Amino acid sequence: MIRDRGRIKWTSMMLPEHVKMLRDWAQEDEYEKEKQLDEQQLEQLNETILEAMEYNRPLSITYFRHRKYELVIGKIHYWNELGQKLHIVDRFEEIHRIGISHIADVRLADEW
Repeated sequence: MIRDRGRIKWTSMMLPEHVKMLRDWAQEDEYEKEKQLDEQQLEQLNETILEAMEYNRPLSITYFRHRKYELVIGKIHYWNELGQKLHIVDRFEEIHRIGISHIADVRLADEW
């Protein structure tokens, strides 16, 4: 009968630097690429954001941050024109500052 330890046998022969490099390499496979929006999509995002600001409605915003897409649901508290950022307050009263250039999708959310 073969008593092979599989991966355990080979991991003891690797340097810690190599193990770290392999873990970093595997993590890089999970990274996503930022999508570029066309003019029509940007116009739709603009209309949705303006409607939410005018009627104080909650939004669900998908944006690119740290090589991943994240989702935040909340109301627009402030538009920083100089920094080109939206300040969103979620239901836990946390403030999220989202750059306009990183937004991938905006939709009106149901009341919370």
